[in-house]
Amino acid sequence: MTKAVVVGSGPNGLAAALTLAAEGVEVEVLEAAPTIGGGTRTSELTLPGLLHDECSGFHPLAVDTPFARRFDLSRHGLRWRWPEVQYSHPLDGGGGAAAWRSADATAAALGADGRAWRQVFGWLTSRFDDIAEDFLRPMLHVPAHPVKLARFGALATLPAAALARRWSTPQGRALFAGVAAHALRPFASPMSSAIGVALGTAAHRYGWPVAEGGSAAIARALAGLLAEHGGKVRTGITVTSLDELSSADVVMLDVAPSSAARIVGDRMPSRVRRALTRYRHGPGVCKVEFAVREGVPWQHEESRRAGTVHVGGSLAEIAAAEREVHRGRMPPRPFVLVGQQYLADPSRAAGGVAPVYAYAHVPQGWTGDATAAIERQIERFAPGFRDRVLARHVRSARQLEEYNPNYLGGDVVTGANDALQLVFRPRVALDPYRLGVPGVYLCSAATPPGAGAHGMCGYNAARSALRELRGKGAGCS
Repeated sequence: MTKAVVVGSGPNGLAAALTLAAEGVEVEVLEAAPTIGGGTRTSELTLPGLLHDECSGFHPLAVDTPFARRFDLSRHGLRWRWPEVQYSHPLDGGGGAAAWRSADATAAALGADGRAWRQVFGWLTSRFDDIAEDFLRPMLHVPAHPVKLARFGALATLPAAALARRWSTPQGRALFAGVAAHALRPFASPMSSAIGVALGTAAHRYGWPVAEGGSAAIARALAGLLAEHGGKVRTGITVTSLDELSSADVVMLDVAPSSAARIVGDRMPSRVRRALTRYRHGPGVCKVEFAVREGVPWQHEESRRAGTVHVGGSLAEIAAAEREVHRGRMPPRPFVLVGQQYLADPSRAAGGVAPVYAYAHVPQGWTGDATAAIERQIERFAPGFRDRVLARHVRSARQLEEYNPNYLGGDVVTGANDALQLVFRPRVALDPYRLGVPGVYLCSAATPPGAGAHGMCGYNAARSALRELRGKGAGCS
């Protein structure tokens, strides 16, 4: 029987393992940490009974993908829950804007900017299933829906600052700025609209759901289905060299590019090794979990019902903060993302106390503590917030890397700090998952389609491995 070893049990590693196991490959997953899950872990980080997602908290690009359609994770307990408002953006003075599951409802609430919002997101939303089929694959492929993908690409390739000009009101521009900031790129740079366009459209097509009971439910469901197919998972095992995996016919690496280069070593062709070792990670985050009595007292009414709240003020303020972060300077008013997952999943709260998830964008590898800046930004739009905080749990960018070595310098999305790498991650290749060594593949979020589409990097990499096995005439069972 063909044997495979998967190094790393994040959602992509588990997805790769499951995809191979379902085809009859004997699979073992090796995880260095004591628990599985990578970015999909959930813990009681502040007070007993409060469930906090340790990294990934919202999953707009995970609910309807080729991987999700093939494997029914609901049989192993995965349940998606949606907030009433998908994301919001408070502004000074108590105003703001909000995104709903409906593009039309969102446009209607934007007044003078409603027509422009509908022109961008309404057309994309009705065609997003076909568009996603293409952008969830490597860049170099023959598109299945070229006309639809071209229209999406015409918007995605624009700098966020340029696309934002479609809206004229502070509310419309801020609503786009908040979702565009997920790219962790300067708004003046090419392609900085891509994540905002994708996530904004996904909010209307699929919503921004959370996993009931915490994101750890995703890892548990993946591991449960993997076990059904005979796969095994072992924790507390650190792999440092390919020599340790000599009995495997296939090796899948759910690790950062530089870690993959170290593990494969001199067996890797020099051109591939150069690409992986030169991979420039994007900015980091400093993450703070709060235990908040009765939740955050937002002045903006819709923000009290939003799963995600983008905190940063106007388009100009957010653009300036992101520019400073990319220059290696910590801005006094950083962009802050606040997660209120408990609004969709009340089981995460306890006794009238809410678990609130927050992180600020910080420079790559920044060693400081952004807690005070995060609290100032939230207090700015929710006066009295600090008085409700009962407990905190803080991880700086460096501490996030210690927690998960894939998060180099606090880069929780394994993102690229280079436009070419952003498009052709982690290198320019027809098959970016192959590492130039027969049977060895990279399947982490550094590969297409990147972070956010949980499982798709691993699924795509495993399919590449299966094509190689079949090309060699190798039996999978």
